Amino acid sequence: MATKEIIRVRYGETDQMGHAYYANYLFWFEQARGAWCRERGFTYKSMEEEGFFLPVVEVHIRYKGEILYDDEIEVRLWVTEIKRASLRFQYEVRRVGEDRILTEGFTWHVVMGKHRRAITIPERLRELCETDQQGTAEP
Repeated sequence: MATKEIIRVRYGETDQMGHAYYANYLFWFEQARGAWCRERGFTYKSMEEEGFFLPVVEVHIRYKGEILYDDEIEVRLWVTEIKRASLRFQYEVRRVGEDRILTEGFTWHVVMGKHRRAITIPERLRELCETDQQGTAEP
């Protein structure tokens, strides 16, 4: 099942023309990933305290429509692929109350241990991801 995170675009997140600055989408994706973790009973902080890290190793974003200052947007994300030591999150960004996808993208993450090397995804995290992967982008 997709996680949904509602964000209001702040003035400082826009360019001189009032459009959302392209790099801020990465912050919004990260905020939605934090919500994904919290919905599953943990946080990035608690995961790191256990010695696991989830760095981004690849990003793709496709901008399909305008997002402007003070727009209320919904970032939806879900897990689309799981490998031994990595996973992929898929994202869709819409204006709240609208169906049109304004932005879509994905991030790949490698699970690393305390020695900063890739490790097999811990079973608990794998189970959460596999359950999520069975869902869809729609609520």
